[in-house]
Amino acid sequence: MEKQLHLNLLPSRPPMAGGFQSGGSKMKMGPGRKRDFSPLLWSQYFETMEDVEVENENGKDIFRLYCSGANGPVLLLLHGGGHSALSWAVFTAVICSRIHCRVVAMDLRAHGDTKVKNPDDLSADTMAKDIGKVVEGLYGENPPPIMIIGHSMGGAVAVHTAAANHIPSLLGLCVIDVVEGTAMDALNSMQNFLRSRPKTFKSLENAIEWSVKSGQIRNIESARVSMGGQVKKCEESSSSPGVSNSIEGVLEEEEDEEAEEESNKKRMKEDDQEIKKESIFTWRVDLSKTEKYWEGWFRGLSVLFLTCPVPKLLLLAGVDRLDKDLTIGQMQGKFQMQVLPQCGHAVHEDAPEKVADALATFMVRHKFTEFKEGYLC
Repeated sequence: MEKQLHLNLLPSRPPMAGGFQSGGSKMKMGPGRKRDFSPLLWSQYFETMEDVEVENENGKDIFRLYCSGANGPVLLLLHGGGHSALSWAVFTAVICSRIHCRVVAMDLRAHGDTKVKNPDDLSADTMAKDIGKVVEGLYGENPPPIMIIGHSMGGAVAVHTAAANHIPSLLGLCVIDVVEGTAMDALNSMQNFLRSRPKTFKSLENAIEWSVKSGQIRNIESARVSMGGQVKKCEESSSSPGVSNSIEGVLEEEEDEEAEEESNKKRMKEDDQEIKKESIFTWRVDLSKTEKYWEGWFRGLSVLFLTCPVPKLLLLAGVDRLDKDLTIGQMQGKFQMQVLPQCGHAVHEDAPEKVADALATFMVRHKFTEFKEGYLC
């Protein structure tokens, strides 16, 4: 169980046997109640959607942003690996009801609806530079006060962005459920987890249902708006998953194996044919191909986080995530930490109200903003 908790610091928490996971009150329904897995529109949670063009060596990159709010500091939201800005949808609606702020949630390179010339480069350095360029593209040379908030991979990118001073007007830093020690320990298991996920889905509703029943996202409302940013419609169902060639290649290599392998081959072929016949949605990002960047996202992250010269907040799904450097730093009062129990890895999706409350209290305490009139904290 402990291993499973740490498996998935890049995408979301891995599925457990039996489908549902404990701790998700929103998932418990009475007998005979059919849950609604239909997708929800981004516009129910964000006010505007816009694309920002930035110049790069290879040409122009276009980053998709979702925004809300008219005044106050900017909350720049960075999602986790394989997710998109839409993972912040429900949180955005909640935080904007709590404090005076502006929200900018962006699709990182190769994710969501962002289009870049070199989508294969997911290095921490490149993604951190992207953040700086997007901020400059939005606000010019005099950006407003910005609080950068990142989940998992996005948390690592937020730390690298802050440490490299890509945002001159940085107010503070919030990292959600990513710690160097447990992330590094989890990397060896990541490929196995990614292989365990469905490669395709019959519909977007099917993908949403899987995300909830597997425990990847425990909040059904958030799943209904955010899964559209994780999966895409296949151009052609027969070629969409890219599974066909890989499976046939495996079969050719294993022709001389024992009889048990023969039955496995037959089953794999049948599965492949079923995929070709039915599947029309697949993952937008093939996370297995990003492996060469994983270590660069997380190695040295704790020290980098501690050296960022702004107020810092660390939100965790479990206290067991702390590594040695962070434990010492927390004892020395170098950052504020809050544990939000009964959450999966996608803390901001599972418990958007709790995350919004923690962040609002942190920002008001540091006088970054004020609570909205009528809101009782």
